Amino acid sequence: MPTDASELKTRLLQSDEEFRSLATQHHELEERLHNLSSKSYLSNTEQLEEVTLKKKKLQLKDRMEEILRRQRTVYATEQTTPAQHHA
Repeated sequence: MPTDASELKTRLLQSDEEFRSLATQHHELEERLHNLSSKSYLSNTEQLEEVTLKKKKLQLKDRMEEILRRQRTVYATEQTTPAQHHA
């Protein structure tokens, strides 16, 4: 099982469809926000879009963190629960 956050994220990207989808969406929003921030002036519509994208991006990140916490808890439980041996 992964020992650090980076390793856990990598593992989840490979094995968890929801986490992978969230990460993809997060990256797409990051790119769009980067494009907006590179403009010298934002129209009212673009300003609203920027705020909306930031909120959505934060929601995605929160959900990803929720999944990471859940996986850490599962791992911690597996580490502290002695394996049952059958005779």
